[in-house]
Amino acid sequence: MSAASAPGKIILFGEHAVVYGRPALAVPVTQVQANATVEKTGEFQGENWADSVLVAAPDIGLFSPLSRIQSEHAPHPLAAVIENTLQRLGIDRPPAFRVTIGSTIPVASGLGSGAAVSVAVIRALAGLFERSLSDEQVSAIAHEVEKLHHGTPSGIDNTVIAYAKPVYFVRGEPIQTFSVARPFYLVIADTGQAAPTRESVGDVRKLWEADKSRWEAVFDKVGEVVQEARSAIESGQTSRLGPLMDANHALLQEMTVSSPELDRLVLAAKTAGADGAKLSGGGRGGNMLALVHPKEKAPAIAESLRKAGAKNVIITQVG
Repeated sequence: MSAASAPGKIILFGEHAVVYGRPALAVPVTQVQANATVEKTGEFQGENWADSVLVAAPDIGLFSPLSRIQSEHAPHPLAAVIENTLQRLGIDRPPAFRVTIGSTIPVASGLGSGAAVSVAVIRALAGLFERSLSDEQVSAIAHEVEKLHHGTPSGIDNTVIAYAKPVYFVRGEPIQTFSVARPFYLVIADTGQAAPTRESVGDVRKLWEADKSRWEAVFDKVGEVVQEARSAIESGQTSRLGPLMDANHALLQEMTVSSPELDRLVLAAKTAGADGAKLSGGGRGGNMLALVHPKEKAPAIAESLRKAGAKNVIITQVG
């Protein structure tokens, strides 16, 4: 038997613009995680090895042979991650085994649930067959699966989760981890509404295609915010982050990816004393985050967010 886990993630700055070559900052959220256990159940029998692989994901009511969730036209993400991992490991006739998956990461909320499940399954499978995969290889497999979830994903979810470190990410460039000179605290609040990432990413692309010069300028502004935020984090000047969050949220509103629910939570956090607040992830649902200083203010801000309609609140330390 082999088991593995993977953390959630939160994007601090740069979502959506990251798809167009601008940088983004993201960090793992270790308070929530996905878990995968893989155990051999016998020898391969029959013509199709996938008939002998059982996939159990009680959280989503899935209990099925792998062969039943395979499809050439609409592959299931769990089928894809198992198949892609075995292919990368060079195993074409595996023994019978069972994959059991669980997660405390809210689904479709911008915390990287899909990527975390993929990373946990990849590592558990590699462990079962006593193979070693680098963080880069794990991230690459998970990114392929992310395409099933999100269409044209930036790659940031699988990168942060596979490396389990804060990262500065530019699509197509080498990954950079970045240092946190002084810890800071975030309150993450879930609207309770699914974040339709594929839809919001697609809608931003339509805006960009209709007026590229305008939106390239907006994405440039986001990139400038990200650069300033990285500088603030690395120099320990975390008081600079609040206004930068506010600026980034305004740019995301301009991209039409906020929502009344997200804006209400952002306002509630600010009213309760947060230094800054913004949506995080795809938007139109999912999570927002608020910068809190000092950390003793976090419980009161969390309570204000609950009263404003947040369905779940996480307080996390970065660094």
